[in-house]
Amino acid sequence: MRIGIIGFGFMGRMHMGVWSRMPGVRVVAVCDADPAAFGSVDSCRGNIAGLPDSIDWSGIRFFTSPETLLQDASLDAVSVTLPTYLHADIVCRLLRAGVHVLCEKPMALNVPECRRMMAASDESGRKLMIAHCIRFWPAYAHTRRVIQSGQYGRVHAARFGRYGAVPGWSSGGWLIRDDRSGGMMLDLHIHDADYIQSLFGMPRAVASRGLNVQGSTRYVQTEYLYHPQMNICAEAGWLASDSFGFRMNYEIWAENAVFVFDSTRQPAYRIFPAGGEAFSPSISDKDGYFHEIEYFIDWISGQVREQQITMQQSLDSVRLIEAEKQSVGCWPEYTVIPLDA
Repeated sequence: MRIGIIGFGFMGRMHMGVWSRMPGVRVVAVCDADPAAFGSVDSCRGNIAGLPDSIDWSGIRFFTSPETLLQDASLDAVSVTLPTYLHADIVCRLLRAGVHVLCEKPMALNVPECRRMMAASDESGRKLMIAHCIRFWPAYAHTRRVIQSGQYGRVHAARFGRYGAVPGWSSGGWLIRDDRSGGMMLDLHIHDADYIQSLFGMPRAVASRGLNVQGSTRYVQTEYLYHPQMNICAEAGWLASDSFGFRMNYEIWAENAVFVFDSTRQPAYRIFPAGGEAFSPSISDKDGYFHEIEYFIDWISGQVREQQITMQQSLDSVRLIEAEKQSVGCWPEYTVIPLDA
């Protein structure tokens, strides 16, 4: 399987490291508008460790435009790891050129662009997957499987969090520009909104409060309204100091157990069953990036496997954030925004 990568910042290099570990596949083309992107892996920063220590560039061709890449490289699939505002146009072009696409989250800046991407996939017959890595993160994936099995009864309440400093390391500052990344809510908070959707489906409505800094929402608290017997909320922010680092966490209270994850603690993941001792389940030592690409390979290869994410779900996660932004914009009122079926 011949793989291309378009966009070679932090996430492009993360994808490169994972693809290089997969049997039967080979990265043969890398594309970035900035020739300086083909430098050392140490030139990029992100929230999560895991960039490869070195890259074997043998057999890899370099391109500075997607058009040239499509003309000169024969590819089976492409990782799109570009800034969000570029997703829709590039993904549609790739699908219509006959390649499968793994596109970084979020799917696009808005729902109409998401629909355009879905239509291009349907028309071309090529597969499009949005890389919502938290669905594949070992602790999160384990929690979802156990909760959906009903082993510990139904969920009463859950709280999710995701925190870090303003990501000033992005090329040209695109991550902190709402018109390019969608801001903190669409870039950071969407991880938990999407995971909540994967656990419980789409809520009936959302209600959010936010804190604006320099015209952009840098902190949000959201309630996801399902029914009176289940309370689900999440918060996220780009308010931390650099020394704080990055933290993601959750606490989920079910009838017969509490699930706790905190990326800053060891062990990070524990289950507290009713009438028993707390324990840390045995889970994969690989990260969500590895497992999402492993899954993508299986999916485009036609192997039978339970589908972990759909294009509609990725669109719905963007729709959730749009509703949350609308609710935040109603300040000082605490406004519930319904979500149509």
